[in-house]
This record gives sequence, structure tokens and C-alpha cells, in this order.
Amino acid sequence: MRRFRNSYPHPDKGSFWRWKFQQLLAGLPNDPADGYRFETAEPDPAGGNPSITWVGHATVLLRVGGRYVLTDPQFSERASPVRMVGPRRVVPPVPALERLPHIDAVLISHNHYDHLDRASVKRLAGQAGGPPRYFVPLGLKDWFARLGIDNVAELDWWQKLDHQGLELHFVPAQHWSQRTLRDRNLSLWGGWVVRHPTLSFYFAGDTGYSKDFADIRARFGGFDLAAIPIGAYAPRWFMQVQHVNPAEAVQVHRDVNARQSVGIHWGTFAGLTDESLYEPPLALAEERKKAGLADEDFFVMQHGETRVLARR
Repeated sequence: MRRFRNSYPHPDKGSFWRWKFQQLLAGLPNDPADGYRFETAEPDPAGGNPSITWVGHATVLLRVGGRYVLTDPQFSERASPVRMVGPRRVVPPVPALERLPHIDAVLISHNHYDHLDRASVKRLAGQAGGPPRYFVPLGLKDWFARLGIDNVAELDWWQKLDHQGLELHFVPAQHWSQRTLRDRNLSLWGGWVVRHPTLSFYFAGDTGYSKDFADIRARFGGFDLAAIPIGAYAPRWFMQVQHVNPAEAVQVHRDVNARQSVGIHWGTFAGLTDESLYEPPLALAEERKKAGLADEDFFVMQHGETRVLARR
């Protein structure tokens, strides 16, 4: 049975159950009411080309070349295999799934429940005008087939496919995969690069810090925009191998030579991590200042906010 592994050696991530026990004893996560103010913006996904809309967590709507690309669609109330327990959504997806434009391509980074949601991908497959094309890591095509979805392309690291005028590349990340007790690392994980004459975009997915980012820069030279996770980093003894913190996210921004970056993977689901929901953008602001970056070099967005990106 083939099990996938990361490109570079790293320590074991530690015990999930030890983390959960310590979290319970400490009463974490703690989200004071006077912290970061969560707001939503009225989305305008058709307002510009290219443009980006942050739906929430790792779900990003990219408009480029007249096409709509959606990353890691998660529109459910829980990021969990069980409806009544598990990380719960505290900010609704904006726009809601039924208000999305017609999606041409869906990019999946890996199979964790906060990134691959069964209900969301099934509803997208039934969208008006026909299903999107799903692009997934090795080992996930059969999972989609069991849902009755066969419009799926499965890629290994560094593989590329062309789709409706877009170049789609699957690239490495330092992470892992698992949905059941028996399928650990039986499917691959990674990030995505979308290239078009008007935009070069990098979606990091879920990742710890590694030399993979230098390898990505060596392959692609740089990006107009990168979507980099900034949340789910505490406690470091458990999260460091699998999730970058804001300081490491700034280093990723530099490693991949992004002209601009946007912080994702924060402020949407409670219970995924020990840090409070509002902490990541505040920590990012501190790290950005230390690195001498302007606010617009590495920014965060409101849920549902759309930004029109400068054309090349």
C-alpha cells in the first residue's frame, strides 16, 4: 500500500490526543469578545478580471481569464465527519454556495475536513450549467468517484494540466492527509499554481515551513499574488510541522517571491487551534512590520471581500 511522505525530513508532529487533552485542561481556544472584529463584505465576484474573493478559511474564489477557480470549497457548518461535533463555523461563507458564479475549476489541496467537504463538492457538481472540473492530488480520484463525480483530474507534485486557457500546476507542501482511522497518507497533499498571461497565482494550501517554497520559486520565478495560511499554528510543539505561523508565512511570501500575498486559513472555524480566532491578523501585522513590508504587500481580507488585481 503506497503511503506518501514529505519532500524533506522533519520531526514527528506529536500526538493529536495529547494536544486535545491539554487544550481541554487549559480551556482553549479562548476568544475574548473584545478582540478582532469579524466583518463581512458584499462580494462582487464579477467586478473585475483578474480578482480574488475570500469566502472564508482556505476557500478562495479567483477570477482570471474570464474563468472562475475555487480553492478547497468548504461551505458547511462543521469541518468534521460528524454533523454535531467538531470545529464549527463562526462566520458564514460569503458568498454562499448558491450565490457563486458558475465555477469552471475546483482545486483541492488535500483531504482534511476543513479543506475537502463532501457536501460542498457534491453541491458544486450539481451547479447550473454543468459541473466544474475538479483537480485533486494523487489518491483522491476514487473518493470523488464514490460520490458519483467523474469529472476529476488527479495530479502528482510538479504535474501540469491546461484547462480553459489556464495552466494548473500541483506543487509540494509539508503536510499530511487523513479522513479515517485507516487512510493516513494514502492520498497526496500540496498547493496549486495558476498561470495566465494576466496573472500568476500561488495557493499554498495547508503547510508547515520547509525548503519546498524555495523549490517552487526556482520553478516559477515568482508570483503576482500568493494565498498563504496564517492561522492554526498553536501550540507550536504540535502545529509547527504542519502549519506555518505568521512569521513563517512572511518568510514563505519572500521565499516564493510574491509581489503580494493574502492571509488565509484563519478566523472561520472555532476549535481548529489554540490561538484565538482574531490573533493571526494581529500577529501578521507585527511580523510584516518587522520584515519592513507595507500593509498591501501581505494583507488580510474581510469574509466575502473582493479585490481587483492589477493587470500585468
